[in-house]
Amino acid sequence: MSSIDAPEAAGTENAGNAESAGNAETTGNTGHADSVGAATSAVVDAYLATVADPDATPERIAAHYAERVDWMCADNPVVPWLRPRATRDDVAAHWRELREHTVPGAGGASIDALVVSGPEAVLTGYLWGTVRATGKAFRSPFALRFTVRDGAIVRHHVYEDSLAIAAACTPGS
Repeated sequence: MSSIDAPEAAGTENAGNAESAGNAETTGNTGHADSVGAATSAVVDAYLATVADPDATPERIAAHYAERVDWMCADNPVVPWLRPRATRDDVAAHWRELREHTVPGAGGASIDALVVSGPEAVLTGYLWGTVRATGKAFRSPFALRFTVRDGAIVRHHVYEDSLAIAAACTPGS
């Protein structure tokens, strides 16, 4: 599940939404706020492009994060890749575990909206995949909040239907 559905379209859509969000954000604000929003958009767009690249390694994806990161998700012991992370190495481990436990080519994400305000960005959309061990598929809406500082992602908070993902990881359910 290392790709974004229709990467070309998603990249174009995201860039347009980020631009719109940036313009809305800067009305009446200083040039500094505008440059922070633009920098945030650039980091998020680069991250999304890397995630959409089927040849991107977990380490290449993790390179978009600061050495220390506040990675929050609903921890669930049934889902091997779903737990909080604290470092760039942990982020790379997330992507390795996700690839290890899901069927290649049977997952992805689509992005419905990207809103940027200063160093904050929020993505909404859907993600899906198939768990290798059970053969079960999952689909979930998601919201992902990023905070970007000094050109790197320092906060990654994801809100998703972790129960649906856990059900797909549970044999016989």
